[in-house]
Amino acid sequence: MKRTIIRIDSEKCDGCGLCVSACHEGAIELRNGKAVLAKEQHCDGLGACLGDCPQGAITLEERDAPAFEEPSTVPAVVAVPVDKEACGCGDKLPVFGAGGCPGSRVRLQENVVPAPTMSRMGTEGGLPGKVNASDLAHWPVQLHLVPGRAPFFGDHELVVLSTCAPVASADVHWRFLRGRAVVIACPKLDRTETYVEKLASILAQNPIPKIQVVRMSVPCCGGLTHIVRDALRQSGRTDLIVEEVTVDLDGTILSTRPLV
Repeated sequence: MKRTIIRIDSEKCDGCGLCVSACHEGAIELRNGKAVLAKEQHCDGLGACLGDCPQGAITLEERDAPAFEEPSTVPAVVAVPVDKEACGCGDKLPVFGAGGCPGSRVRLQENVVPAPTMSRMGTEGGLPGKVNASDLAHWPVQLHLVPGRAPFFGDHELVVLSTCAPVASADVHWRFLRGRAVVIACPKLDRTETYVEKLASILAQNPIPKIQVVRMSVPCCGGLTHIVRDALRQSGRTDLIVEEVTVDLDGTILSTRPLV
């Protein structure tokens, strides 16, 4: 039958995965680093995903396609599905040097400092309980666990931190956490269906002046920015300053840009 359905321009697509999260019917998947309409029968043709594509790669067209079928189940985790065959991992861990999903591709970092031997630790009992001071000012930090209103939010700036960023960058504490409140989330592996509402509630109930989204450079981490944008709209706040900071796999800050 001829009906309205989306079209994805693979030349324009950069594999960010935002359209995958925006498609509530689960019709779009990432394959070989590109978004594809994998299940035409689950595309309702309403184009809810169009506004989420930063590259303008998605359009609507009239063509022959299977009739729309309402999905019988909705994925419990609203995240970026991964085509296991395309990313080369199957049911096992990804092999070293494999292509596919940038977020799960195995790589080794260069110039990594070796672990200290006992003779280099300085004391017979090993290192003290804490070598570097923590700049974490409150607990909890996981977005599911923090309350909607808390004294540690107050009028402090808020860092929305990807789960992997503190592991990739040794600078996270002094660069981002010092003097700020923080919530941690993973847009790919967490159960994210309540995240927009939760974050919107935090923004609405606390006089937070600024948000820094600290994400990794892998495409799937862009979903964190997407969550913050939606929460900002839902909160009704128009006075917030919002920035996105992108951290590379070796901890380098690649960019800092304002979000509107």
